[in-house]
Amino acid sequence: MHGFRFLTFNDYPFLFFTTLLIIVPSIGCSPSPQQQTRESRPNIIVILADDMGYSDIGAYGSEIETTNLDQLAGNGIRFRNFYNAARCCPTRAALLTGLYPHEAGMGGMVSGYNSTPEPGPYQGYLNEQCVTLAEVLKEAGYATYMSGKWHVGEKKAHWPRKRGFDRYFGLISGASSYFQLIENQPIIRQMVLDDDRWTPPEEGFYMTQSISDHAVDFLQRHFKADNKAPFFLYLAYTAPHWPLHALREDIKKYEHRYDTGWDAIREARYKKMLELGIIDSTYPLSPRSETVAPWEQVTDQENWARRMTVYAAMVDRIDQGIGQVVNTLKENKALNNTLILFLSDNGGSDENIEGRNLNNPKVEIGKKGSYVAYEEPWANASNTPYRKYKKWTHQGGIATPLIAHWPKGIRRQGAIENQYAHIIDIMPTCVELAKARYPDTFHEKSIKPMQGTSLTPVFEGNALPENRTLYWEHFGHRAVRQGDWKAVYAKNGDKTWELYQIADDPVELNDVSARYPDKVEELKNLYKKWAAEVGVK
Repeated sequence: MHGFRFLTFNDYPFLFFTTLLIIVPSIGCSPSPQQQTRESRPNIIVILADDMGYSDIGAYGSEIETTNLDQLAGNGIRFRNFYNAARCCPTRAALLTGLYPHEAGMGGMVSGYNSTPEPGPYQGYLNEQCVTLAEVLKEAGYATYMSGKWHVGEKKAHWPRKRGFDRYFGLISGASSYFQLIENQPIIRQMVLDDDRWTPPEEGFYMTQSISDHAVDFLQRHFKADNKAPFFLYLAYTAPHWPLHALREDIKKYEHRYDTGWDAIREARYKKMLELGIIDSTYPLSPRSETVAPWEQVTDQENWARRMTVYAAMVDRIDQGIGQVVNTLKENKALNNTLILFLSDNGGSDENIEGRNLNNPKVEIGKKGSYVAYEEPWANASNTPYRKYKKWTHQGGIATPLIAHWPKGIRRQGAIENQYAHIIDIMPTCVELAKARYPDTFHEKSIKPMQGTSLTPVFEGNALPENRTLYWEHFGHRAVRQGDWKAVYAKNGDKTWELYQIADDPVELNDVSARYPDKVEELKNLYKKWAAEVGVK
């Protein structure tokens, strides 16, 4: 080493300054979430259908033509055992916050526009002890957009742009005409753009299409601005929720398809589900509901067939809108690194809600002025192979399709996933993928910890936590699942807990509570502890 010495600043000052400029920024300074571009983190789109049953799309057994969803399913993962929270408001709260609905203030339904509810688990709007997906992802540098139904806070202080969304279009409340503004209704039952009333054109307006169009517009503006930030889009359709309204061209596709009736449709769906692998031989087709007549005994078959024809057209139009969104991603070379999740807020609805003094019986079902529902007979078909409906905590009320599509990140294209998971898992999944931080405090308020678990292991073919315990409560309907055991309490049943071994009896046809009373007590005690923690009445 004779003759060697370290260079000093006095030897080459320019070299030292140049070297420092290169080295210093790299020491301990990985890019912040705001600095990471959409190439390093996925865009995220969550699509929620309203009152759509488990078997209502082609990839889950339906005869309805859902080409775009079927393609997403074929190139992604279909979850066989994914759960929502049994009804619209609680499900939306759980999806947006990663909490059980009661923890977010939405244990029941949304509070009225003019009401002053007591703060707490049933206050009827998102509380300040939760954060939304939009708030968390926005803090991580995401652009945040929403198009569709809100239904988790009707007063303006609780609207989407107050909960983290950069742009919003849609319906603040739960349901409305798909064709027109209903006179003498508050703004919450009108269409809203950002924070103001939006007046649709007098001709050519159809709510589902408008929700799709605005979602596409938000994305196009995002890409046109050369926005390097990734985006989060919450696309929450009102369809196929009551009232049965559809466009003429969509209805025409399904004319006479349902003339065979609900019994034949249930059988056909069941057979297709077996062929697709969505169900297997452990899933028998549940008996037709006792309160539904056999199709051959129905006297007004044309009326009932028309109802399902319109319902199918409504689902079809959702699928067309999803196709628009996918094409927008393709055009902007963003599909490969966009996670798309599709699910429903509850099972098919058996509600008869024609008595709202809106329906004109002289107007053909599906057209402006008609306000009918498809009711229990067709809801029974929508929820094939399960029993029960929206509001119930049996499988027919809480089981939903979940499609996950992400070419860059999902390595199991076309897989059907059997592990069970819950809508509270969407928040932790998004937080992980966005490299975001779920906060302990937000706006100086203490935030409740997430209840779910990330679904990302499933994307790579790995296991979720075993025997995790999940809970439900909605207006007295209760359930708890742990591993392959599920206990269910129906508010209007015989006031006893039922017990099912889901692995062997996934359709819940064989109540084994009398055989395993100790297991019933164990699950009941778990439920009681949880109910006390989250504030169930």
